[in-house]
Amino acid sequence: MDLIQRHIIFHSHDQEGYELAMHVLYQLQSISVANSPESSTSTSKHYEKFFISLARSLIDSLPASDKSFSKLLCDAPYLPESLFRLLEDLCMSEDNSQQLKDGDGDRVTQGLGTVWSLILGRPPLRHVCLDIALKCAAHSQDEVRGKAVRLVAKRLYDLTYATEKIEQFAIESLVGVANEHTVDTDINSKSLKESTAEIEVGSQGTSVSGSQIPDTEFSENGPFKTSSVSTKQSAVSVSEAKRRTSLFFALCTKRSSLLQHLFNAYGRSPKVVKQCIHWHMPNLIRNLGPSCPELLNIIHNPPEGSEHLITLTLQTLTEDSNPSADLVAAVKQLYNTKLKDASILIPLLPSFPKEEVLPIFPRLVDLPLERFQDVLARILQGTAHTGPALTPAEVLIAIHDINPEKDKVALKKVTDACTACFEQRTVFTQQVLEKSLNQLVDRIPIPLLFMRTVIQALDAFPALVDFVMGILSRLIDKQIWKMPKLWVGFLKLSFQTQPRSFDVLLQLPPPQLEFMLNKYPNLRTPLSSFVNQRNMHNTLPRF
Repeated sequence: MDLIQRHIIFHSHDQEGYELAMHVLYQLQSISVANSPESSTSTSKHYEKFFISLARSLIDSLPASDKSFSKLLCDAPYLPESLFRLLEDLCMSEDNSQQLKDGDGDRVTQGLGTVWSLILGRPPLRHVCLDIALKCAAHSQDEVRGKAVRLVAKRLYDLTYATEKIEQFAIESLVGVANEHTVDTDINSKSLKESTAEIEVGSQGTSVSGSQIPDTEFSENGPFKTSSVSTKQSAVSVSEAKRRTSLFFALCTKRSSLLQHLFNAYGRSPKVVKQCIHWHMPNLIRNLGPSCPELLNIIHNPPEGSEHLITLTLQTLTEDSNPSADLVAAVKQLYNTKLKDASILIPLLPSFPKEEVLPIFPRLVDLPLERFQDVLARILQGTAHTGPALTPAEVLIAIHDINPEKDKVALKKVTDACTACFEQRTVFTQQVLEKSLNQLVDRIPIPLLFMRTVIQALDAFPALVDFVMGILSRLIDKQIWKMPKLWVGFLKLSFQTQPRSFDVLLQLPPPQLEFMLNKYPNLRTPLSSFVNQRNMHNTLPRF
């Protein structure tokens, strides 16, 4: 038999070697069928030994691109169980130790290509071959898993007799890893990048035959940044999370109805799994697009704990285009009925008119500062058709119109919002500040933070000093001393701006000027000198 095998290998590239192999296999199989059970067992062992030896020789002697191995398995009369173990080892490159060696990736492709051929050409073997493909799609090595995921998602998933089993496997893998209890840890972003390409099955990927089509690298935007810091051990590792979720994301690209399982599992998932989801989600959402009905249904009625994922979804849907009317309606309904978290409105703010932004503005200011900074950017961005929802001056006015007690917003949140505006001096310019302060000073009542903002404005733009003196004069006309909290700011600013403020101070009624001089006694001498220079002795109060 060894001589026959060597002859077959030598003639593997012509018909003679193939015909001899088939002749021997069919001869042994026919003898096994015709003989008694005792003789049949012996013949079956000879058949299996010859078959496995021949198959291994084809793998070892011929390049991975050669189709002789695949053709042998497809045309042989019978495939023994040990042959499937050999095929599985080939698909997983199990003859190698820890990492794929040079060229082994081609062997993986060869094995998976054979699995594909067997599923199509030998229906009775479909399920066992599908099991091999699914096992590879959850393999720990990225190259094995990536190629298997593309085979399963791009080819096998379209076969009606395989769809249900593939879906069940992917869903069970996702749910299983989501239910793992873990101590929170963070993911290294580099390890995630390596698996991003596995979900690109719509138009990209590596074919089973080995042709390479470049994958699109994911670039994440927005508040969901992946950290490389890890200080605690997790029950679910990064590689485990990748291994058990890759196929599911690839299937979602082709069947969006699976999204419901993802959002259901998200809330109870360990942090590592959530970060894997955050990493994959933008590419998935871009592939599905804003008109995906399943996405709209989920946004209408999101599962408990999925709010963070909803926000990321909305951010992705609106990053390159204006949201559709259906999407805006779904988010508004969600906010008004179930989820009173203004964060979900942030991605849609550029498309909101001023009349819709102002009523929710206190809730936006009440968000964490980094989220409010995102709010500012989106409100001031607007759309190409409508322009910004609010002008910079209107933003400042809206901040000052917030009543901390009535609107249930902490005063520090409001002051932080003001400071965030002043940090953007190219947007909140001197002219913007003049416009907003001119309007705020005429508010009834004058906003609580008005004097604080005037002081900030002068610190940011010293050239505003003459304008600010005019504001102080108008405040005297409004009897600022009757507004205790604003009066304190008035006195402080007047002291800081001396001697420019002396003309303003001399407009105060004697009791209020006396109060000022008692509070800031260091003012008495320079103010007296100022009066003497201008011959205004009757202006100062006598003591």
